[in-house]
Amino acid sequence: MNATVATSVFGAFMAVTVALGLLAARGRRKGTGEGGLAEWSVGGRSLGTVFIWVLMAGEGYTSFSYLGAAGWGYNYGTPVLYVVAYMSCGYAVGYVVGPMLWAYARDHGLVGITDMVAHRFGRPWLGALLAVLVTVFLLPYIQLQITGMGVVVSTISYGSISLNWAYFIAFAVTTGFVVVSGLRGSAWVSVLKDVLVIVTLGFLAFYVPSHYFGGYGPFLDRLVTEKSEWLTFPGHGDSGLGQAWFITTSFLNSLTVVIFPTTVAGYLGAKNADVLRRNAMLLPAYNVLLFVPMLLGMAALFVVPGLVGAESNLALFKLVVDSLPAWAVGVIGVAAALSSIVPMAVFMLVIGTMWGRSVLSLVPRWQRRQKGAAQIVVVVAGSLALLLTYTAPNTLVRLSLISYEAMAQLLPMVLLGLVWRRLTLWGAMSGLVVGVALVCGFVFSEHDPVWGVNAGIVALAANLAVALAVTYAGPRERDDRPDEVVLARDEVRPVRPAGPVDSSVAG
Repeated sequence: MNATVATSVFGAFMAVTVALGLLAARGRRKGTGEGGLAEWSVGGRSLGTVFIWVLMAGEGYTSFSYLGAAGWGYNYGTPVLYVVAYMSCGYAVGYVVGPMLWAYARDHGLVGITDMVAHRFGRPWLGALLAVLVTVFLLPYIQLQITGMGVVVSTISYGSISLNWAYFIAFAVTTGFVVVSGLRGSAWVSVLKDVLVIVTLGFLAFYVPSHYFGGYGPFLDRLVTEKSEWLTFPGHGDSGLGQAWFITTSFLNSLTVVIFPTTVAGYLGAKNADVLRRNAMLLPAYNVLLFVPMLLGMAALFVVPGLVGAESNLALFKLVVDSLPAWAVGVIGVAAALSSIVPMAVFMLVIGTMWGRSVLSLVPRWQRRQKGAAQIVVVVAGSLALLLTYTAPNTLVRLSLISYEAMAQLLPMVLLGLVWRRLTLWGAMSGLVVGVALVCGFVFSEHDPVWGVNAGIVALAANLAVALAVTYAGPRERDDRPDEVVLARDEVRPVRPAGPVDSSVAG
């Protein structure tokens, strides 16, 4: 009976999710070429403050927030607070960077980060190369969201829905509305997701301490008395996640998140730069919710002790399933599932956009069919992640260890390149190769943290040093385009109407 009730609640909300995503496409501009791609991939650059807020909050609040954050709280304690630190600092950086990237893309008719880099350096092949590289870094996130949703659905259904079917549901629901409605559909679904997330986590924040401990006073007293190791660095166990790691990880991630392709997709969907500035001021308030799964993960230490390995990620849901009625379990499960679907949709959308604009557009027959090409790539990318989830689940999980730190190696090429004209293509490329190679070496040799700090920031320092050395040692590159075409500026002036895509980028 419990399984039937919870599954019915979940199924009803999934139907609403698909309907919202499909309704978002109604009444919008049609097209299959460049114009259609802009409407599909960045919402026609017309989303207001509310939609941008829920969309970008959805990208930051993933299945990790329900599973990983609780699991980290359960296993380590304090080090998990790096998530709140880097996201809050990243929003502050985004206050400046977001409008700058938005204006640059708007001025030159660009729809993604690979598009921007190709335009900046005047090399269409560079956009294609980066699209392939970034796809490798993003696919693990799609797989992890599929896996996270599968675990949630199987758990809230009391085992009546198998993991394999749950994985397929995640893929089918997300692909269904992304292909049809693009970024706008993700924004509409984000509204439903955020309402459920705020309500369910707000409820759990009061319910769990009251139900299991008699209130916050007794709970925190036990936590300080019996689990004090979880409340100081480096947390519980020999994690190596000390203060230096916390500071360097927060710093690195706060810079990386502003050029993360999915974040940039949110930036480019805004109707003006002021929307992004307001958004940067409002988003930190959403981070308050992240404290709930972290704290409840530590509460689970007393209620369900002894969880090891991947089981620790279910710390929060074991508290929910064991104590709440089935309908409530279903609603909380839907909130967690949507926290997988929304970011997964944006990841798939970004991969499709990159390939449609930067790779397949180099083929003449696909140049005027970029939207159709991007939609095909969305289905292919999602299918590949789903297939690997079934056949080789540990392959992409391992790759995910390097994804964020490797994505950080794009910082010199993107941010420095857009504000400093002297940076050369070969300087940026050389630094990128060195940075990615170091990240892979550190992570796969299990030397992360290295010397007590985040390995990604060590790689980024080497990346930047090599980029500057090659730039100054090599010849100056000739580029006759004026600065206002090559470089980005903060959007503090009226923006020219969006023109056609630069022919040197489109090929």
